[in-house]
Amino acid sequence: MGRRSTGFRRSLGLAAAAAALTLAACSPQPAAQATPASESAASVHPVSGLAVIPLTVTSGSAVHRFRVEVAASNAEQSKGMMFRTEMGPDEGMIFPSDVPSARSFWMKNTPLPLDIIFIGTDGRILNVEYGEPYKLEPVSSAGITANVLELNAGRAAALGIGPGDLVEW
Repeated sequence: MGRRSTGFRRSLGLAAAAAALTLAACSPQPAAQATPASESAASVHPVSGLAVIPLTVTSGSAVHRFRVEVAASNAEQSKGMMFRTEMGPDEGMIFPSDVPSARSFWMKNTPLPLDIIFIGTDGRILNVEYGEPYKLEPVSSAGITANVLELNAGRAAALGIGPGDLVEW
């Protein structure tokens, strides 16, 4: 019985400490310590719940900055941008590959038109394809792909992003 009561008291103490930390976490923080989400290195997307990270595309002397959701798991990659109806002009989604390979993407249940940007193992864009909303026929990479980036359709052309440009994240 002595061990049980000691364990119970320890559990009670841990619960009290957790409650105190929770209250402290909910209390307002000084403004000087606040960091806007747009400036933080990583955050979470409010719709998908995926991590959001900074990504750059270097096209000649121009550097284009984006905040992209990371679809890391097979389930996240399978869902991708399905059912999404909006995405900001400097937002996107990155699909990293565990093993680089030729990749194909389709637009099942995806209402947003997309630029599907296939990125080689050297971080350079191989090809940019148009993802037509709801189209079931896939678009494919022009070679071995390490990552795939999705942006709003036409964004790559508007910014002059194309094959050979460097993608870093």
